[in-house]
Amino acid sequence: MSTTKALSLLVFLLFVSLVHASDQCPINSIYQFGDSIADTGNLIRNGPASSPTLKPLPQRKHNVFVNFAVSGSTALNSSFFAERNLHVPATNTPLSTQLAWFKSHLRSTCHGSSSDCLKQSLFMVGEIGGNDYNYGFFQGKPMEEIRSYIPHVVGAITAAAREVIRAGAVNVVVPGNFPVGCFPIYLTSFPVKDPKAYDDKGCLKHLNEFAMDHNNQLQGAIASLRKEFPGVAIVYGDYYNAFQYVLRSERFDKSVALKSCCGIGGAYNYDGKRPCGAAGVPVCQNPNKFISWDGVHLTQKAYRFMSNFLNYQILSQIKC
Repeated sequence: MSTTKALSLLVFLLFVSLVHASDQCPINSIYQFGDSIADTGNLIRNGPASSPTLKPLPQRKHNVFVNFAVSGSTALNSSFFAERNLHVPATNTPLSTQLAWFKSHLRSTCHGSSSDCLKQSLFMVGEIGGNDYNYGFFQGKPMEEIRSYIPHVVGAITAAAREVIRAGAVNVVVPGNFPVGCFPIYLTSFPVKDPKAYDDKGCLKHLNEFAMDHNNQLQGAIASLRKEFPGVAIVYGDYYNAFQYVLRSERFDKSVALKSCCGIGGAYNYDGKRPCGAAGVPVCQNPNKFISWDGVHLTQKAYRFMSNFLNYQILSQIKC
């Protein structure tokens, strides 16, 4: 199992399920924006050796999945972080850049009305925004400062959704953030001595509350978008509760529920200085017992269960 497979599987499973449901709901293409949860190779293609004429991966003539997501990307432009003395990698490909790629792609592939081209498409505007907060948390910014980023992040995501709707999208999914307080990278990096700081599953409450704050503000923005565009199906993708559904499932080994499959050291089998893929870092023998793949992303089985939760939610709300 490669890391790339783990990162892209959630979106792939959603795509396959929606295509298979085409008899009831004729979705023939998905346009994906986001970060490493959905990246299927754009980070590599967007490297130093790539052309400025980067084309998103992959593209197929039938049942098209056009992916603009790039690992490590943010909802906000890099200038936002520079103004706050935060370092963001040069490879950062924010939503604004991904939208520019989308518009270029549309000009080259849609030779009639963009509304006609997109009426049987599903747009996944995210998941994105998690890295905006990660750069703050892992560079030592205080919680209250990072909390002040939320309206900006939600505003950028909302603006992206508005742009694709104006381009002709009629089915738009805007996913929320994960309960990051349950992830090995956060549990390892921000331990708390007080046992009351953890919930009944061992997750850090204050970090999950932060994620819920983002999600609540995002849902409020989505409600406003629905009023602005009453003829468009705008669905909130509940990644938070989809993950909780996986965490509380009986199909995973409870003893390793918060540990990485690919990792080493500590209570959560995660070491930021020796990440998955580094020399000497082992992989567990049975990834199907684990929820976390590398401390940051999930295993194939976990994504499969998340997709089951999300498919029902999405298919019940999109326009057919």
